[in-house]
Amino acid sequence: IVFGHLGDLIGRKFTFMLTLVLMGLATFLVGCLPTYDSIGTLAPILLVTCRVVQGLALGGEYGGAATYIAEHAPDGKRGFYTSWIQTTATMGIVTALLVILAFRLGLGDAAFTSYGWRFPFLLSAVLVILSGYIRLQLQESPLYSRLKDQGKASANPALDTYKSGRNVGLMLLALFGATAPEGVVWYTGQFYALTYLSAVVKLPYVEVYLILMIALLCGAPFFLVFGSLSDRIGRRPIMIAGFLLAVLTYIPVFSAFTTYKDNPTILCLLTFYMVILVTMVYGPIAAFLVEIFPAKIRYSSMSMPYHIGNGVFGGVVPLMGTSLA
Repeated sequence: IVFGHLGDLIGRKFTFMLTLVLMGLATFLVGCLPTYDSIGTLAPILLVTCRVVQGLALGGEYGGAATYIAEHAPDGKRGFYTSWIQTTATMGIVTALLVILAFRLGLGDAAFTSYGWRFPFLLSAVLVILSGYIRLQLQESPLYSRLKDQGKASANPALDTYKSGRNVGLMLLALFGATAPEGVVWYTGQFYALTYLSAVVKLPYVEVYLILMIALLCGAPFFLVFGSLSDRIGRRPIMIAGFLLAVLTYIPVFSAFTTYKDNPTILCLLTFYMVILVTMVYGPIAAFLVEIFPAKIRYSSMSMPYHIGNGVFGGVVPLMGTSLA
């Protein structure tokens, strides 16, 4: 709601820079936090505060990225162009796992638990500087610039977004028909799989990280495959197929994790299959969301269902999964 409003009111580029600064600062500060032994209960309060700021910034990142890319994409290729955004989320996880694995193996578990966990957070400052430089080179979205020049941009995007019954109906459709199930599939395939293999199957963390990294790397190109395919046959058939396959196969897949816990190859194939489901539901979704909302309130309209779907429905996946297991 906050950054969607700013993105539609002031512009995509300005909001991009603001969310980057907030995300980068909060992430860096996590690495600087004093411990519970030093300041007591204030330590976890500060940690949660940093996490909330990260979440707030993320609320503006995805909607802005999807809107910005979609408004630059040529006709008939919006699914392909926006699917590149989805690959970067997955490759970000791979990079994070590599960095954490390197520090854990390099420092040893005792040192990593004591102080080494801070280094990946501090290292994120390099990414923030690089990303900031790249974003400063970007031009404003051409469609948004035309709306501003023609006086057709919204003067109060948040009000325009929520006062229209039709637009609220579209947001609810997007939430319950697309982003909530997508969030569940995404978090299950790329986060809960890691939790399950570590905490339930009880594999060594190095093996779990390697399995997940291989599956993610092999699966990442399929974001582009399904994004491009959605330009030809439509977004909904691909996404619905992914949702149905998840409903029908998740229980057998997680059961097989336990059955084949001593066979890394099969574990890798099972995880890869779940990543393929992620690519089916996540690859076309940015184009799907962009296309159902009007340009002048697009950033605001798509950000709410996307982040509620992923934050609330996707976010409770580890909790529910652990309870079920």
